[in-house]
Amino acid sequence: MGEWKEYKISEIADVIGGGTPKTSIEEYWNGDIPWLSVVDFNTGRKYVSDTEKTITNLGLEKSSTKLLQQNDIIISARGTVGALAMLAKPMTFNQSCYGLRAKYNVSVNDYLFYLLKNTVKELQQVSYGAVFDTITRNTFDETDILLPPLEQQKAIAEVLSSLDDKIDLLHRQNKTLEELAQTLFRQWFIEEAKDDWEVVTVGKFVKTNVSTIKKDSSIKTIQYLDTSSLTEGKIDTFQQLNLVDAPSRARRIVKHNNVLISTVRPNQKHYGIMKNPTEDIVVSTGFCVISCEKINPHFIYMLLTTDDMTEYLHSIAEGSTSTYPSLKPSDIEAVEFLLPQEEKLKVFSDYADNVWNKIDSNYIQMKTLENMRDTLLPKLMSGEVRVKF
Repeated sequence: MGEWKEYKISEIADVIGGGTPKTSIEEYWNGDIPWLSVVDFNTGRKYVSDTEKTITNLGLEKSSTKLLQQNDIIISARGTVGALAMLAKPMTFNQSCYGLRAKYNVSVNDYLFYLLKNTVKELQQVSYGAVFDTITRNTFDETDILLPPLEQQKAIAEVLSSLDDKIDLLHRQNKTLEELAQTLFRQWFIEEAKDDWEVVTVGKFVKTNVSTIKKDSSIKTIQYLDTSSLTEGKIDTFQQLNLVDAPSRARRIVKHNNVLISTVRPNQKHYGIMKNPTEDIVVSTGFCVISCEKINPHFIYMLLTTDDMTEYLHSIAEGSTSTYPSLKPSDIEAVEFLLPQEEKLKVFSDYADNVWNKIDSNYIQMKTLENMRDTLLPKLMSGEVRVKF
């Protein structure tokens, strides 16, 4: 460790501030330049590739936002403090974030990314105590880190990047598999639907919210899934809780192939299919838990998660009288669709079962790789584990 040296983060990286073009000037928006906010990269993945909003060259010129380069790092400084990603292409960003770029011949962006990932808790502690918890430029001036020689930085980053690259590949493979299934579903059951197919409702084939856990259950510790931790089929994390201390929303019991759809703000796409859950998994009452007893669950999942259906369900939710736009299970049960011929439905069901078996297998691999990366990260960053270079 003698060759490792102590620095402040600002001594090894350039810190770059962002900005927002005036929203009242239409000419500044909807151009060709990606414009980042934290919702675009608060995913836990290494790279951010797309943004919800874009700006024009004029918007870039007339605002304080800067254009970051490919492989620069973005970190959220307000609200959700410490979300982190590397840029897959040049992007601009808002004032609630900072861009960071490793200083030449001192560090490299790949290593800087993992250093920041390992230092997020320290950054949050330095920011603690403001009116709003915020990372400022002073945070980077005040945070101490130990930095190994440049070649060792590159070797450490290569080990961790190889794991993240494999995770990213599996994510992209899953996205492709699901998109292919969605394309086939749309072609067969929407575009090529026949006039003589029977109009039926979802409720004819499914049951909703079948099982609820009680406080006196023999299960004392649960893995709790809230709605924000499931997005477009991907589970982010479970919360380990004692059942007696769990929030009142932790009540729904789930089974294999149950379809989960958030009843609050359906347009946020908090939905997925539960695969082989352990008996201690409990999900929020914010989900409608759909048991597909008489039809393939992947058919129902595809039906209820198309963009058109998501928009339709959200329109129903916005008409509700509750505090937030929300659905009732009966709203989902009342959804109508054209029932295809049994043979065609079986062919699709067999195909979809194989697709989701592969998707689920990929998620298991991802979790293994993520655990390996997260275990190695602090050991490599502290020098406890050394790599040859």
